[in-house]
Amino acid sequence: MRLNLFRRHRDPTTWPAWFLRYLGPTWSGTPARRLVQTGCLLAFLILFFYVCWPYGARQYAEAFQAREVVDAEVFLWLDPLVGISAALAARILLGSLAAAGVVLTVCLVLPRAFCGYVCPLGTLLDGFDWLLGRRIRLLRVAHPGWWGGLRYYLLIAVLAAAALGVLLSGFVAAIPVLTRALLLLLAPVQMGLGKGWYLVPPWNAGHVLSILLVVVIFCLGLLGRRFWCSNICPTGALFSLGNMLRLSQRTVTDACIRCGQCQKVCSFAAIKDDFSTRFPNCAFCQSCAGVCPVGAIEFTWRWARKRPPLGQGVICSRRGLLAGAGVAAATGAGAALAVEASSSAPGEPPIRPPGSVPEDQFLELCVRCGQCIKVCPNNVLQPAGFEHGFDSLWTPKVVADWSGCEPSCNNCGQVCPTGAVRALTLEEKRAARMALAQVDHQTCLPHAGRQVCQLCADECRMAGYDAIEFVRVGGEVDEKGEPQEGSGLLAPVVREDRCIGCGLCQMRCRAINVKAKRLLPRAAIRVCAGVGKEDRVLTGSYVALREQRARRRRDEERARRPAQDAGNAYLPDFLK
Repeated sequence: MRLNLFRRHRDPTTWPAWFLRYLGPTWSGTPARRLVQTGCLLAFLILFFYVCWPYGARQYAEAFQAREVVDAEVFLWLDPLVGISAALAARILLGSLAAAGVVLTVCLVLPRAFCGYVCPLGTLLDGFDWLLGRRIRLLRVAHPGWWGGLRYYLLIAVLAAAALGVLLSGFVAAIPVLTRALLLLLAPVQMGLGKGWYLVPPWNAGHVLSILLVVVIFCLGLLGRRFWCSNICPTGALFSLGNMLRLSQRTVTDACIRCGQCQKVCSFAAIKDDFSTRFPNCAFCQSCAGVCPVGAIEFTWRWARKRPPLGQGVICSRRGLLAGAGVAAATGAGAALAVEASSSAPGEPPIRPPGSVPEDQFLELCVRCGQCIKVCPNNVLQPAGFEHGFDSLWTPKVVADWSGCEPSCNNCGQVCPTGAVRALTLEEKRAARMALAQVDHQTCLPHAGRQVCQLCADECRMAGYDAIEFVRVGGEVDEKGEPQEGSGLLAPVVREDRCIGCGLCQMRCRAINVKAKRLLPRAAIRVCAGVGKEDRVLTGSYVALREQRARRRRDEERARRPAQDAGNAYLPDFLK
């Protein structure tokens, strides 16, 4: 039984065949593959730019759910390195592991088909080669060399770091690298054109590093077609290892005339000089068969012909492979230790999205893909730079000076592929405390006795939290030390039992008192994270946690009241 998905080489006799031939030999030989690639790329872009566009209605969660016919994070699930490395780093079972298992199982029948048919980064690299790479021949390498095994070593380093609790797959896995690049390069253009350029946040050093990484990936295409995919991509290495268990393969019959057309069209350096196959490289794209003038190439079940020796096509020797694997594992372990050593950055801890798991697990699960940032309205979430340490680079953090977390939005948890941000209902999200607002009595206008101001309380009340109340400060006091009626200013006080740290109060104070009126150097009420100021749990209900905390507070008040009453019984009546 054959698994031929290509179109036999023939002279164009109809206008569709002529048009496919005009587009190129791969379009003519494997139109189905090119159509699947195009469809997957369009689906990826639609999910990222349309489904993850959070606007359309003031009820942000409803607007997003109405568009999300297919889960927005589906391509991140399909990248098996994302799920495997995150589960290994956090030492928990993730739902994305099931998707990784399905993809790897399919690739037993269609070896490395994710790389040849689905991966949007690979499709863009094909487009780069068609537009520019094939025209610049100066830097091309003639044959695969020692660099052909780099992807295996990089995969080992990533898994070794994950085993030590440091997640590095977000730096090199195909889909997170692409989503983050689109977030930093094209999402600001969409925001500027769609909502206004004033909503585009400024860049930091982390933005530059991420964009340089993508530029390097594309520039490697000048060395060879899809050089990144064939030689460096650790996701591709995972599929290449799976090719050792493949159920189907490329075979060359005795009809081969050694014309070399197959070798010229192969994007993965999978065809050797004798036109046999480097099986770890083969992506089952079948372009080689589509251009073969004599039909000497077939794709059959592995047992249909004599099985080649295990490991055929591996570029390096066994001794070199073991030595390289040892060096790669040591490098990954060293990188993990270096990242952990640099994790204790000074300053305030970052405020994470509502529903984030505890910080240690968060850093082990977050793959820095940027999906939660893309789907967040008003850019409340922004990618962290180096200010919180290297281990927090590109992770999402709340920037309350820029905006506040909308009470009608729970989108960030809905698109997280690894569970670093839990998928919460709106009710649960509105009970999840991600920080705590604190008033600076030295700069707050009412507390300083400068003027009446209730911007923060108005914003909090409109959001439905009512976490800010007023007390009278300053003015004249009576003989008991209490402010006289009508004397002094009403100043804001935060009720910790109601505040969730959304940052709307800080955003409002900064927008009016700092930027518009220039009365303050910075917002007088700010949200801060840290121990005791946030609720971050792996499982459980935030609503139940808040109710439990309220019951404990009421019990403490009841316990104090009898003691106070007993003490007051010995006081004279005029002191009670």
